[in-house]
Amino acid sequence: MHMKHLFAASALAVLLAGPVHAEGEPSLDLVQPIADYKIYVSERLQTLVADTTAFTDAIKAGDIDKAKALFAPTRINYEAVEPIAELFSDLDASIDSRADDYEQGEKDPAFPGFHRLEYGLWEQNSTEGLAPIADKLLADVKELDKRISDLTLPPEKVVGGAAALMEEVAATKISGEEDRYSHTDLWDFKGNFDGSRKIFDLVRPLIEEKEGEFVTKVSGNFDTVETTLEKYKSGDGYETYDKLSEDDRKVLAAAVNTLAEDLSTLRGKLGLD
Repeated sequence: MHMKHLFAASALAVLLAGPVHAEGEPSLDLVQPIADYKIYVSERLQTLVADTTAFTDAIKAGDIDKAKALFAPTRINYEAVEPIAELFSDLDASIDSRADDYEQGEKDPAFPGFHRLEYGLWEQNSTEGLAPIADKLLADVKELDKRISDLTLPPEKVVGGAAALMEEVAATKISGEEDRYSHTDLWDFKGNFDGSRKIFDLVRPLIEEKEGEFVTKVSGNFDTVETTLEKYKSGDGYETYDKLSEDDRKVLAAAVNTLAEDLSTLRGKLGLD
């Protein structure tokens, strides 16, 4: 049976059978949240394809200012669905790898994707030679959209993704090393937080009754992060990351670390470990 048909059949079986599940088994209640999350991912990816098209068109037209303006708002949708995008490691590397992953760094001809374009736009202040890289990025984003549309999302990866997003921010992004040329890191944070909170909000009703204190704590930490980000809103986006005060970096780091630790227990609470 085709996987999509199998998923639909499973969903129907759950609707008929109700929420009862065996002790230690993943909750069948997860079927609806996972289906809702698939819709969320699909919508973010459709926006990513449209935005990447506009971004790469600007590069190929030689419009540096427009390309710079579109870089961060385009990436935010990739960051929101990163745990699912990372299921396809070849595309994730091609779309989102850093110069550090390549022997010759920025000068390596194999260095692709968003960050190679970012380097060209900000460090070299030029679109020269970027057209093939832009074309490859758009093709990769479209391929990612296609692959994920055909994918039955693994519940453990979805639920685990809430923590994975925060762990990645805590481990590397809080330092500002991801968007090191443009300093548009706050947009990435916002995408990561949105993606993580979406997962949490979808499974929250399944644990709220038994885990009220945990849910309140996690929600409070998400709110702390949002409040800190709000300070740096600028128009429809965010100030550059270098504008953050040292105190706000510490507040962000503390909240993100706590979220990562707490959210890492979500899979166990839902019987997915």
